[in-house]
Amino acid sequence: MASTKIYRCLHLSKAQVALDPEGYLVELENWSAEVAEAIATEESIELTAEHWEVINVLRDFYCRFEQAPAMRPLVKAVGKALGEEKGRSIHLMRLFPGSPAKLAARIAGLPKPTHCL
Repeated sequence: MASTKIYRCLHLSKAQVALDPEGYLVELENWSAEVAEAIATEESIELTAEHWEVINVLRDFYCRFEQAPAMRPLVKAVGKALGEEKGRSIHLMRLFPGSPAKLAARIAGLPKPTHCL
């Protein structure tokens, strides 16, 4: 569980999903592709196949290590899973502008990465 404090809810077609004050899911098991699309839309991001590749790498990382990766481990994990070209900071910043580790984790339905401000 990311945080127990509900700040607001995403209103989806068949449900409402609670978010904490930073926009992370309160209950991680409420994540779905529809949730990812809704969070991405709020951030003015249209999810493409490249985004989904990174989201899947993030979710796999979380399953294995029980934490969302900060930027350096994210770059390394993406590079290992998707190849050197996609495992570059510039590629991740193009897909998830600002703070790729935090934004990608939010969209992927994961808690805030450790060591991210």
